[in-house]
Amino acid sequence: MNTDPIADYLTRVRNAVAAKHKLVEIPASNLKKNITKILFEKGYILNYKFEDDNLQGKIKIALKYHPVTKIPAITKLERVSTPGLRKYVNANELPRVLNGLGIAILSTSSGVITDKEARNMNVGGEVICYVS
Repeated sequence: MNTDPIADYLTRVRNAVAAKHKLVEIPASNLKKNITKILFEKGYILNYKFEDDNLQGKIKIALKYHPVTKIPAITKLERVSTPGLRKYVNANELPRVLNGLGIAILSTSSGVITDKEARNMNVGGEVICYVS
């Protein structure tokens, strides 16, 4: 039994990037699907695919690397809010990752969004992770 599935998701992606894998397969959930969509929209992953196997389902993620230097697009993936210690922020306390070059992914009343979108919508929420 996994007590923190989001940390497991981030660790699988982090390990796949460190091992220079092209694909990583992760058990699916709605929150993980939303995080994956954000990573794709912001250009941190090449592509993704949701597979339904009549059980939990799977997310297949194609990782993105620089074509010449082979440097991964994701250099840092850090879990912020854990089941033991939740991290909530107001709209005026939203974090900035790498002075705006990275993103923070938040779970808000408006759904799972980035810190920039939360600033524009003037909402706060639970900080799930930092990506840079």
